Amino acid sequence: MDALAGLLDGPRAKGAFLLRMIMEPPWSVRIEDEAPICLMCVTDGEAWIVPDTGTPVLLRPGDIAIARGPEPYTVAHTPEAPPHARIGPDGGCTTLSGEPLSQSMRLGVRTWGNAPDGGTTVLVGTYLMDGEVGRRLLDALPRLVHLPAEVWNCPLMPFLDEEISRDEPGQSVVLDRVLDLLLIAAVRAWFSRPGAEAPAWYRAMGDPVVGRALRLLQNDPAHPWTVASLATKSGVSRAALARRFTELVGEPPMAYLTGWRLALAADLLRETDATVESVARQVGYSGAFALSAAFKRVRGISPQEHRGRG
Repeated sequence: MDALAGLLDGPRAKGAFLLRMIMEPPWSVRIEDEAPICLMCVTDGEAWIVPDTGTPVLLRPGDIAIARGPEPYTVAHTPEAPPHARIGPDGGCTTLSGEPLSQSMRLGVRTWGNAPDGGTTVLVGTYLMDGEVGRRLLDALPRLVHLPAEVWNCPLMPFLDEEISRDEPGQSVVLDRVLDLLLIAAVRAWFSRPGAEAPAWYRAMGDPVVGRALRLLQNDPAHPWTVASLATKSGVSRAALARRFTELVGEPPMAYLTGWRLALAADLLRETDATVESVARQVGYSGAFALSAAFKRVRGISPQEHRGRG
């Protein structure tokens, strides 16, 4: 499982918050929910995303934006519009003075706004939980990603627009999966742009030797890998693999494997009730003591402390 797969397989795929926002100017919403990721797609009209630091971005129909938290930002009909509403850390919507707005602005199933026939419609998907595996990829993104419609064409957006207001059995699971696929498509499109600064390991996946080694490590982290065994599977000498891997990825194979194992362990500790012993064996450590030693050495805390902070 690579980090792109981790966006689908980790906690990000569970319980995302989705809604269709329909607005008529003037409008402005201050987002202070501290969510790790939010996707916004405009289907009608226009909307500005205004980060506290950085350049405002204009979204038109077909555009998509990825906002990375926890820093706040504002979504409005113009960059200068003062906020009329606030989304807090609990996901609740209030006026700036704290009066609740969730019910008064409810327009239907997963639909919210100030006018049922407003000129601007924005699909919003917010991931409420964070994950170590996906973070390896998302940390390489800027705080605000913008993909205009003319540089990418994703058939998932019309499908999400159609599905978001349905109220059928299992609909939340359907929406989670569609949103995950949309995020994957957007991230891949972003890193595929000419001159894009993708993570070193992401670019290295295209190398015939290092890419194979990376997939071996990612798909079977519990295997007792050595540089020699990895080189044999990759069809090159030990020295050649070590040199090329370090050159393309930015760290030696075993250092990469340690980071990958600990990222997987960190997610398992928060997502499951598995014992530290069980988690250790799942990711390639001989037992709880070995995992704890590596966790403390690299992250400065014990696995139990990490789990307690989730």
